[in-house]
Amino acid sequence: MTTSTPIADVSALSFEQAVEELERIVAALERGDVALDKSIEIYERGEALKKHCEKLLNAAENRIEKIRLDRAGNPQGVEPLDNG
Repeated sequence: MTTSTPIADVSALSFEQAVEELERIVAALERGDVALDKSIEIYERGEALKKHCEKLLNAAENRIEKIRLDRAGNPQGVEPLDNG
């Protein structure tokens, strides 16, 4: 696994790219065959990737709208999707 990309560069990754890299980091840490200093480095990158993914998910969630229907089932407008 290469982690030569600085933590700040995670903002340029797509959601899919960030998740893929995060999965590789988790697998490496779970194997336990990474030196302590390298473990700390990739853990910190994993945290940055996690925050980036959460940010992208929140942004996508905020863009999703649901269509309001009138009693006859006809579209009447849109409103934000409920968060919960």
